[in-house]
Amino acid sequence: MADKASFKRLKLYSFKLNALLEITQAINDNLSISHLLKRYESILKDELNIGRIALLKRNDGWDTILTTGLDRDDVASIDVERDLLHIEEISFVTSSPNERLKNFDIIIPVITQDTPLAYVLIGDIDEEAEGISPTIKHLHFIQTISNVIIVAIENIRLFNESLRQEAMKKELELASRMQNMLIPENSSLPQDKHIHFNAFYHPHFSVGGDYYDCIALNKDEFGFCIADVSGKGISAAILMSNFQANLRALFTDEIPLEQLVTKLNDRVMESAKGEKFLTLFIGKYTVSRKELKYINAGHNPPILFEKKKGKLSMLRKGCVGMGMLDEIPKIESGTHTIEESSKLLCYTDGLVELVDDLGIEFGTEKIEKHISNDRPIDKNIQEIIVGQRILSGNQAIFDDITILGIDFTPVF
Repeated sequence: MADKASFKRLKLYSFKLNALLEITQAINDNLSISHLLKRYESILKDELNIGRIALLKRNDGWDTILTTGLDRDDVASIDVERDLLHIEEISFVTSSPNERLKNFDIIIPVITQDTPLAYVLIGDIDEEAEGISPTIKHLHFIQTISNVIIVAIENIRLFNESLRQEAMKKELELASRMQNMLIPENSSLPQDKHIHFNAFYHPHFSVGGDYYDCIALNKDEFGFCIADVSGKGISAAILMSNFQANLRALFTDEIPLEQLVTKLNDRVMESAKGEKFLTLFIGKYTVSRKELKYINAGHNPPILFEKKKGKLSMLRKGCVGMGMLDEIPKIESGTHTIEESSKLLCYTDGLVELVDDLGIEFGTEKIEKHISNDRPIDKNIQEIIVGQRILSGNQAIFDDITILGIDFTPVF
């Protein structure tokens, strides 16, 4: 009799050891989550004769990652927060009044560092066997192997998530490099003795939804713009890249600004389908006529400063933003004759919405103070960058910041 009992104990220990070794080997071999779950299911179903199994695991919420012997609909009504979270030890629920647990006899929590990671729900156990049901005798073993499986699955999930994040990081870095190729550098901006461009571009994330451009249309005319897509991130950057391609294709010395804006609006509507829009300030300066013509399409109004007069002007005339309406009902262009040395500062709302240590927005008044002097526009822009700590860790930055400045020295 003693030999028979010893043989049973040896067989039991051998089964448990082999099961744990097999699971451990599968983990070491980096087998998939589905493979681990199939092996886990086989141990409980085929070797322990458990008829119904449900395994609920914590991810961002709670997910059912395994069901055996029942439909997922039988588990769908179970709310972990309401029905299971209070269970901290192996519990028998055969006689539970909770109707949602009627398919199960035993609940086994998997808890690590006082945090529940999973719940194993089992039912239809082999109660016809002689003596105590094998399932009852193996409950702590089931809890142990469940713990091993859940921790392994969580490690796989975290590893895959880190790979996904690393891949996304590399994609963002590539997107950032590609987008930066579309943003003109100061050294490439058209310059002559009558007009001087200077710009600053600072995306809040790796890629941004701001854009500026300056184009020498011919020897006598210069086109320029600044734009800001609604929203942030990849979708805003894609729309802005598409807009840049259309602007470059359409902006010539022959097309009137009103017609250009109409065509740009059509292209934005085609690309964004009304889900996003962009604000735009676009201008054309004719050196020989000393004429600045512009359209402000819902953008922050640039500020023009005429040095001798000491006069500040906000350039507001225009229309609604690009992509807001299928057809723009009215476009009003503005014209300004540059009669003396003047400066124009264009900017996106990321600049004016910056707040200082007292919670006060940068606003347009400070922009006016920065340009109301005889210093060149590039010095004014640098003073703004340094004064607002834009490149030195200002924690108040929550949007892209773009500045485009122009010095006009008219022909006399």
